[in-house]
Amino acid sequence: MNVTLKPFDFAQALARAGLGQDGAPVSRAKATGPADFQQALTQALGSVSQSQNDAAAMQREVQLDNPTVSLEQTMVAMQKAQIGFQATLQVRNKLVQAYSDIMNMQV
Repeated sequence: MNVTLKPFDFAQALARAGLGQDGAPVSRAKATGPADFQQALTQALGSVSQSQNDAAAMQREVQLDNPTVSLEQTMVAMQKAQIGFQATLQVRNKLVQAYSDIMNMQV
């Protein structure tokens, strides 16, 4: 389990945000639909689950005194997993709140 911090790639961040190099939004021909949201949510949950599993495995290796896994790497992996879980929890709370607001609307 090797956890390394990668340098920040500004161009990649702009592309992921849907912006061009000048900061202007890039138009997309493909419309986003419910399947895209479901796929994104499933992928995000899988990523959070995988980071938690990786952190647990690294923690186990540190406890077994594996010399190839450092305590620092393990702590970083555990913090990443915790932050991912907290973000997932906040998204879930917002979705539940939005659902409750819609259900309580008077027609």
